[in-house]
Amino acid sequence: MKQSYIKYLEEIAGQDFVITDMEDKICYGYDSTRLEFMPDAIVKVKNAEQISSILKFANENKIPVIPRGAATGLSGGCLAVNGGISLVMLEMNSISEINTVDLLVQAQAGAVTIDVDRAANNCGLFYPPDPGSLKTSTIGGNIAENAGGLRGLKYGVTKNYVKSLELVLPTGEIINTGAVTVKSVSGYNIVDLITGSEGTLAIVTRATLGLLPIPKAKASILTTFPDTASAASAVRDIVAAGIITATLEFVDNVTINAIEDYLKIGLDRNTGAMLLIEVDGYEGAVQEEAEIVKEVCARNRCSSFRLATSDEERDRLWSARRAALSSLARVRPSTILEDATVPRSRIVELVEAVNAIAQKYSLSIGTFGHAGDGNLHPTILTDLRDKDEEIKVEKAIEEIFIKTIELGGTLSGEHGIGLTKAKFLKLEVSEDAYRLMKNIKKTFDPNNILNPGKLLIN
Repeated sequence: MKQSYIKYLEEIAGQDFVITDMEDKICYGYDSTRLEFMPDAIVKVKNAEQISSILKFANENKIPVIPRGAATGLSGGCLAVNGGISLVMLEMNSISEINTVDLLVQAQAGAVTIDVDRAANNCGLFYPPDPGSLKTSTIGGNIAENAGGLRGLKYGVTKNYVKSLELVLPTGEIINTGAVTVKSVSGYNIVDLITGSEGTLAIVTRATLGLLPIPKAKASILTTFPDTASAASAVRDIVAAGIITATLEFVDNVTINAIEDYLKIGLDRNTGAMLLIEVDGYEGAVQEEAEIVKEVCARNRCSSFRLATSDEERDRLWSARRAALSSLARVRPSTILEDATVPRSRIVELVEAVNAIAQKYSLSIGTFGHAGDGNLHPTILTDLRDKDEEIKVEKAIEEIFIKTIELGGTLSGEHGIGLTKAKFLKLEVSEDAYRLMKNIKKTFDPNNILNPGKLLIN
């Protein structure tokens, strides 16, 4: 990057907030994928006005700008594939006072997800979206990816709670869009368009988010099954029985053993699969729903059924699920986490297909995920230094995606398309719809400076 460009960025953000030294830049070339792309400069921004000035300058000079939060993304969304400016937003982390009447909170893009939830908890409320990375991921990144999480079945995902946004367009304009009212149909829904657009249309700087009252009671359950098909059938039958659980998580045997190796919390290594379930609401309803869940699991050959009797035991159960990915990552040098989502009625078929693909290519695949909303994370444990194995991995990934689409599913439930899945998007999206998306991108970003090389690549 030209020295004159660096000087201009330093004038906007301050010399201490612009990084160009190669050694200092290294950690900004990665996210939570296995990929590496180095930006030309890192700029740590503090407000929307700075971002506006940077984008006007970048648009005039056709310099790529890549918004970046905590880099917990799993599709390469914050990587500088064409160099340019990595715009780090972690300094923008303020959280407003909670509005306990309208059930709202305003947070800057760099606010950490769990901090928003804790602020709401202090007022008897909670922020429902809870991605696995909630302790480090940011609100801006959650909005960019339309992040889901463990509570998605009952409470939905990020888009269900984004009320209004402050945005900076690629051409530098600062706009506010959306409404904090319960209902609004005034014009096109730009908030929903931006949510899930993966930082390709505009940069979110501030969001007004919806909150809900904390449920009065909860029941957490761990139930085990002799095989994955029985556990997957139980998932389907719990929902069919009219029980919308707060969480309904699936963990297969490969993942169970990885978790037990890591945490040593007494999980049964011989069980085929386990479900981690939570029902919440009023005390009487919770007890009744837990009993129905128990009956459904029994009909599906469950081997054991354990109800947590204390907050400590509940936390221990959920620590197992939240440690799934980090546990699997310890098994082999390379870990490839995918994000296949199908209708709940097809969850058994997806689980069986993943198992068959693993066997076909002699690969170890640990599968876990939010089975209650049809979202599974087949995780391939491999060593990409072995080129023959890398070829098998790529073939397995493609077959998983093809099968997911055949089952009426989608390529991504919560991780986004980004860089890693862009070449597969046309498996799901028609040529006309793809062309419409490209036209939308061009309208927002005529010079293609904002997060180029992601989502729409041809």
